[in-house]
Amino acid sequence: MHSLFKPALASLLLMCALAATPLRAAQIEVVASFSILADLARQVGGERVNVTPLVGPDEDTHGYQPRPSDTRLLADAQLIVANGLGFDTWLERLARSAERGAAVLIASDGIEALAESGAHAHRGHDHGDMDPHVWQDVANVVIMVHNIATALARADPDGAALYAANAERYAQQLRALDADIRSTLSALPISRRKLITSHDAFGYLGKAYGLRVIAAAGISSRAEPSAAGIARLIRQLRLEKVPVVFVENISDPRLVERIAHEGGAKVGGELYSDALSGPDGPAPTYIDMMRFNLDTLMKGLLPETG
Repeated sequence: MHSLFKPALASLLLMCALAATPLRAAQIEVVASFSILADLARQVGGERVNVTPLVGPDEDTHGYQPRPSDTRLLADAQLIVANGLGFDTWLERLARSAERGAAVLIASDGIEALAESGAHAHRGHDHGDMDPHVWQDVANVVIMVHNIATALARADPDGAALYAANAERYAQQLRALDADIRSTLSALPISRRKLITSHDAFGYLGKAYGLRVIAAAGISSRAEPSAAGIARLIRQLRLEKVPVVFVENISDPRLVERIAHEGGAKVGGELYSDALSGPDGPAPTYIDMMRFNLDTLMKGLLPETG
């Protein structure tokens, strides 16, 4: 073959090869209200999705104030994932005002919500009468994961089989986690199953796994506990000889430290309640978070042996 034709032939063959190679589909843009939901969406969506949380690791979703950049993110999204139950109503409002009508998933749909405890009901937050912290019961997260898979399949029908397979794979991991939590906490004596925290984020954990949860403030971390409420909690700690209280990653630890000191208890460590840690922290994923919390609880609540 004449040498002049070789470059042209090579270019033609390259073009044919490129035409025969299927192009990778553009990622589906997903916006989630906070870091825990973002992790669930990534577990289901895999490489087909690009997930952006509006409230990042170690940040507090309660009372979040949207930024102008959030509106731009929502304008590019194919799916918006909110928790619901009053936890992130700011996102639902923001989504309704966005120029593009992206699908909005309320991830808690189908979950039997707990009523807010009477001691803290109606204390200046946006949650209505229901406790929104449904992810603290792993069984609820299985429902959320399947809700996300269904919503992604509607937004991206070509990926439906992948989303369903990923959701079931992840659900199996969640069921194993749920069993581990139940088995591990069963080693605690009944008298030690008392979980004292700064805000009332662990009601679902308590109901699902047999812990009595007592919080200084209400369901919103922004709720201010009254002086009378703090004094009552300190008296209760002394009366019941509660050995340990826990701080949270999104809350100022000083209140809990004061309650522990005056109530004769020690601080048992930090729990992740409403947000994951950063990638270099101990709770970068939901499963990591629940296992870290379980380990922290057991270290704090197990009776000391001398």
